[in-house]
Amino acid sequence: MRPIARIIAIVAGLAGGTVFSQAPEFAQQYRQRIGGAIDELRVIVEDFNRQAADHHLDRQQALNTYAQSPDDFLRDRGVSMQSTISRYETLQSQQLKLTTAAPVAKPFVLMGEPDDVVFANTWRDFVPGVPVSFAGLVWGAIGFVGGWVVAALLGLGARRAVRTRRRRRPVS
Repeated sequence: MRPIARIIAIVAGLAGGTVFSQAPEFAQQYRQRIGGAIDELRVIVEDFNRQAADHHLDRQQALNTYAQSPDDFLRDRGVSMQSTISRYETLQSQQLKLTTAAPVAKPFVLMGEPDDVVFANTWRDFVPGVPVSFAGLVWGAIGFVGGWVVAALLGLGARRAVRTRRRRRPVS
């Protein structure tokens, strides 16, 4: 590799390392937001369950009562409540997966099935962190190697293109 190509590869590796090292921090901030969303949804779901119990119904019976209502508003409200309960359960499941995953694996868990609203809000408010954790260093190394490989492949392609052009030039 020529000196300029090495410098470009190192810069690309450092850029990739810097970007990838933020994956664990993003996963941490996402996990914190999930906790807040779960806390708020828990209030709604527990209130619904309590109201159903006050009328000697379990959750599913209460939802069925909504679904069988002749009133469009009540049927729609039942669909909305079922959606809220499903989201609550999905977020709880994802929180458990994030909590039990190894620190290096948390970004993969997050990428598997992120909640669109939580993900968008986390991205909007994301504050990069310094990668002093083991997971941050691992992800930084992955990004560094990835950036280095991309720069090397682009450099290899550029060198081939230059050689091809030189070969095709007519001799004067």
